[in-house]
Amino acid sequence: MSQNRETATLAGGCFWCLEAVFELLEGVEKVESGYTAGNTLNPSYEEICSGTTGHAEAVRITFDPAVISFRDMLEVFFTIHDPTTLNRQGNDVGTQYRSAIYTHSPEQKAIAEEVIAGIPSAVTEIAPAGIFYVAEDYHQEYFRGHGDQPYCQFVVAPKVAKLREKFKARLKDGSA
Repeated sequence: MSQNRETATLAGGCFWCLEAVFELLEGVEKVESGYTAGNTLNPSYEEICSGTTGHAEAVRITFDPAVISFRDMLEVFFTIHDPTTLNRQGNDVGTQYRSAIYTHSPEQKAIAEEVIAGIPSAVTEIAPAGIFYVAEDYHQEYFRGHGDQPYCQFVVAPKVAKLREKFKARLKDGSA
């Protein structure tokens, strides 16, 4: 990998789904599940689930743009979640499950606006990245450690399978 790194912060439903997918991509160095874009300091998972903090469940991804571009990251993002449902992904309902791109540069904002313009019914918000609170330890690499749980089998696993099918050439060695 090159010395240059970028950060992408994405929200698209349950962060377990996003983390499980993005950690498999070549060029992705680190994926952290957490909370962003809310109004409570140091929120807990229980507070987020109440829907009263304004936070979104999100992932913060550190990646090498020489290996995978931000645009490519968004292509994966829009393939594995539904950007047309407001504050909802499947049975997960609430503002914490909204579709959002939290940008870290004017270039990311421009790319996000261009990509979303190609999805006429998208309700994905674009906003500058703000404070990101890393979720509790038990949420990190959740699918990897709990893949046999029903939620993981019925919600997360199909998204991982879709990634492996559609983006096979972009997967890290051993992830196919």
